[in-house]
Amino acid sequence: MIDIDEIRKRAQQASQQTVSSVKETMEKNEERISKMEAPCAKKSTPPSPGEEEQINANAQRQVEILGQIFSADTMAQMAANEKQMQEMISNQVAQAALTTENLMEQLLGEDMGVLAAALETLSMEDASCEEEPYFTQELEEGLYTVLEETMARIASLPEPEPVPYQKADDKWEQFGIFLSGIVSNLNGHSLWGMDVEEHIPVMEQQVISIVRRSWGIDGRSDLLDMLRYLTQEGYILRYQLYSEAASPQELMDETMDEEDCEAAARVWRFAQRYKSQYAPGFMAGWDLGRAAMLTRWGCYLGWLTEGEARGILWDLSQKAVGEIHSWREFAQSYVFGGLMWKLLCGDSSAESYLGYVANAAANLLAGKKEEEGGQWRHCPWPAQRKLGFTL
Repeated sequence: MIDIDEIRKRAQQASQQTVSSVKETMEKNEERISKMEAPCAKKSTPPSPGEEEQINANAQRQVEILGQIFSADTMAQMAANEKQMQEMISNQVAQAALTTENLMEQLLGEDMGVLAAALETLSMEDASCEEEPYFTQELEEGLYTVLEETMARIASLPEPEPVPYQKADDKWEQFGIFLSGIVSNLNGHSLWGMDVEEHIPVMEQQVISIVRRSWGIDGRSDLLDMLRYLTQEGYILRYQLYSEAASPQELMDETMDEEDCEAAARVWRFAQRYKSQYAPGFMAGWDLGRAAMLTRWGCYLGWLTEGEARGILWDLSQKAVGEIHSWREFAQSYVFGGLMWKLLCGDSSAESYLGYVANAAANLLAGKKEEEGGQWRHCPWPAQRKLGFTL
C-alpha cells in the first residue's frame, strides 16, 4: 500500500521549493489552455485583485496535489519544464470551423460512426456509468464464471521471466508507457513513444472528447485530481471498503436511490466472494494502468510536459512493481477491476468487456510484431529486489 505519511512529508518539502515557479507556470498555462479550447475568443483582460487571489489559491492547491502524489524529483522536473510546455501547447491546433463529428465524417465517411463508437466504448473510463441497468442474479453468477475463465486464460499466456532493472535503466521509461498497454491496444494507440497518436486535429479532438466525456477531465487541474485519486484511493480503497463491510447496508446512506443500493449490493457480493483470494493491492494494475493512460493523454493534449509525464510514469512504475509481479498478473488485475467497475455501473455488457481486455493482453504478450503485437515481450516485468544482505 502507498505510504501516505511519507508522501505528505515529501509534499511539504517539495511544495516550499516549487510553489513560486508552479504558480507562474499555472498562470501562463491557464491562459494558453483557454486559447486552445476557444481559439476565436477575444483576448482576456488582466485579472482583477480577486481573480489574482484565486489564481494564487489554485496554484498552491495544484502544488499540494502534486506533492501528495509524486516525488520531490518529479516536482522539480515539473517546475523546470515551462519552456517545453510553451512549445507543446503551441502545437495544439483547434479548428473552430468544424466540429469533431464533421471532421471525422469528412475524413472517414461511413466508417466514422464505427470508429467513434469504438473509441468511446473502449476508453475504459472510470466516471461513466451510462449503460441501461439490466442485472439478474443469474447474469451476476455467470459473470463470476466468465471472470475465472478469463483469469485462467491470461495465466496461460507465455511471458518472459522478470529481470532486474537498475534505477537509471532506460527501460523504465518504456515500462511506464507499457503500463497503458491495455487501453492503448484497445484504442489503437501507439506504444513506442509518449505520444498516443500523430498530432493532427481530428485525433486531438477525439482524445479530448474521450477525456472530457468519459472521465470528466477538462484540463490540467482536473487531470491532476484524477491522478491523485487513482494513486491514493482508487479501486484499491473501494475494494477494501466493500471487503471489510459486514453487510451491504453498511455501504448505503439516505442519498442513494434504489439503483445505487442495488449496485452497492452487487459489488459487496463480488468483494465478499473474492476477498480471501485477492487482497486490495491486487487492484493496483487496474488503477495504475488507467493512470498511465491518462498521463499519456494529458501529455498528448499539452496539459503535462513530456518531462512531467516521464516523472509521473516513473512513480507509477514503482508503485506497480511494489504490488504486481508480472504482466500476466497486471492484466488479471485489469480484468478484475474492470468487472467490479461494470458491476458498480450495472452494465450488462460486462462479459464482452472482459473478452476485449483479455484479447488485448493476449496481443500484448503473444501477438506478432508485424501485426502490432507483442510489445510487453520487449520489456519484461522488473524483478523485485531482495531485501537484506548476501553473505
